[in-house]
Amino acid sequence: MVNSEFSWPVRVYYEDTDAGGIVYNANYLKFLERARTEWLRQLGVEQDHLLQLDVAFVVRHIDIEFRNAARFNQLLTVSCRVTQLKRASMVFTQEIVDEHDRIIVSAEVTIACVRVSVMKPIAIPEDVSGVIARATS
Repeated sequence: MVNSEFSWPVRVYYEDTDAGGIVYNANYLKFLERARTEWLRQLGVEQDHLLQLDVAFVVRHIDIEFRNAARFNQLLTVSCRVTQLKRASMVFTQEIVDEHDRIIVSAEVTIACVRVSVMKPIAIPEDVSGVIARATS
């Protein structure tokens, strides 16, 4: 699957850091999530609309490598690209890099589509999977 990469800027705020001024590890997950959400938004897919339909994208699995530390007030770029689009899931390759293109975090994130009321996998709605397929081909 040939696909385009999406990037989203993130500034490290004081609240993102630990006592040493280094980004707390769990906050990198938030940065990755923001980029995926903004990617969907750019495609015209609003997750609040999906929730009204009892549909959500949830993280099923993450492989993450913490390669360098980010610090307070740094401007980071978070990228994401879909490497697999399946019937009820998709896999993203994501990176967070600093202003010097130094890789801070790399991750592979598997996202599942679920019916929220029962938290069971369902097929990605056709209109959404169509938009994603066009954006990643």
